[in-house]
Parts: sequence; structure tokens; C-alpha cells
Amino acid sequence: MVDRLRDRYGALLLDLDGTLYRGPVVVDGAPEALAGGDGQRLVYVTNNASRGPGAVAAHLAELGYPATTDDVVTSAQAAARLLAERLAPGADVLVVGTDDLVAEVDAVGLRPVRRFNGVVPAAVVQGHSPQTAWPDLAEAAYALRADALWVAANTDRTLPNERGLAPGNGSMVAALRAASDREPLVAGKPYAPLLEDALTRAGTRAALVVGDRLDTDIEGAWRVGLDSLLVLTGVSTLEELATAPDERIPTYVAESLDALNHPPAVDAEGALADRLRRNPGRAVTVRASRSDIG
Repeated sequence: MVDRLRDRYGALLLDLDGTLYRGPVVVDGAPEALAGGDGQRLVYVTNNASRGPGAVAAHLAELGYPATTDDVVTSAQAAARLLAERLAPGADVLVVGTDDLVAEVDAVGLRPVRRFNGVVPAAVVQGHSPQTAWPDLAEAAYALRADALWVAANTDRTLPNERGLAPGNGSMVAALRAASDREPLVAGKPYAPLLEDALTRAGTRAALVVGDRLDTDIEGAWRVGLDSLLVLTGVSTLEELATAPDERIPTYVAESLDALNHPPAVDAEGALADRLRRNPGRAVTVRASRSDIG
């Protein structure tokens, strides 16, 4: 008999920003909520391409989460895989992003470059970096106008931190989209490559996607046929959920990650907001009827 929501799944695919932490600040109660998984596989899946898996794992461990480098899957890794599948070994790739993104491109046998010097690079890869400036975007625009392949690690418009919502990689992608009249291939959520990599790492498809964004985490789970839990600790809100399209309706929604440790509460009559107020910390199934969302 299944008593807890988490016991229905062999693995949890966990978003980071807004779900486990906001910048350097841990989400209250989240490390404790993930404890006691009885061997359940935890895979940390991040759209943020600014840091390598080792740095992400170290940050998670500092905040109290059980994490090793092998537990982390990033959109930078997924983007590098997409490039390697489409380009010849040793091809030049113009990198707009951090040195950790450069390292992922190098690791798949491609040649990362930072400037477009007349020889058209085979591709442009773009990931979040707080240091990205106009000259970086200009170099990428020149390459894209010369027909280079374009891969974006993700298209998140915002990035939650301890101060609020900062511009995400998607805001920079929008600038290049306007400058180049091109559309990128996207590695991160809601598109399949990152979550498929996470499922490979988890070793099972009996997995629950957990995140704070309807447009990335929840839609991403829908695209690869997985159940999802929306936690209201980051970007998306009940108001946004009330008008969300079908592909962004989660299997479960809860105020916090502690819902993983309780049976899913089902109430097909009350509005979602009312159910959450009556059952703080409990997961609520929302598939039964869209009229439940109010």
C-alpha cells in the first residue's frame, strides 16, 4: 500500500532554482523534505547552464541536500550533446555563456571559440551567464546571420534568486532572435533533451518531475510523458495555474516539497486554492477536473 506521494515513483527529477534554493538561500524545509527516500533516486535537473555539475553538487551539499556530481544533469550538458550529434568532431562552436559551458562543449570533442573572426563557426551555443554583454551577443548575431547552427541551453525568461526574478537566458535569447531572425534548438525544459538525459541518469522512467515553473518543469514533464508536482515556492502561482493550458496542468500541486511525504489529498469539489488552505503541505491531484482550479 502506498502511503506517501513519493512512494509511487522510483526517482525524483528535481528542479533547482525556485524549488530547492533561490540563489544562495535554501528554500525553507526542502532538505528535510527530501530526506528519508529509502533508496529513491534523486536527480537534480537544472536549466541553468552557468555552472558545471560539480559546482552545482557542491552548492547543493552546502545547503544540506544529498548530492554528488553524478546526481546532477544540466542544460549545458544536454546542449553539448545536441551539438555533438549534429556536428563533425572538432567543429568550431561559438560559446555565449560561462567557462563551464565552454568545458561541456570541449568535453564532447568540439572546439569552443569566443569570437567570430571571419571563419564561420559551425554553431552558436547560448547559456546563462551574468557576464554576457553586447559584444558577446553581437558575435553570435554575426555567426547566426552567416547560417551557423544555434542551440540554446534554455529559454527561461526569468531566473529566481534571493532578491526576486532576474533576467534569465531566455531574455538574452530573445535579443538574438530579434537580431538574427532565427530560432534556436532548445536543450532545456520544457523540451525533451534535458529530461531524457535525466531519465537515463535515473535508470528508470517511473519518475516524478518536481519544479516551480509551469512553462518549463510541468510542460517538460508532459512532453516526455511523466507525472509532475508543482511547488509554489518559486515562479508560478495559483493565479497562473488557473488559466494554464492543458500541457501545463501538473499531476499534483502543493505549497512545499513536504507534500512528497504525505498521501495525495483528493478533493474534486473545492477550488484548488481552498484545498491548499485546508491541507497545508499536502499534495492535491488536479487532473480530475479543470473546474477544480480556482
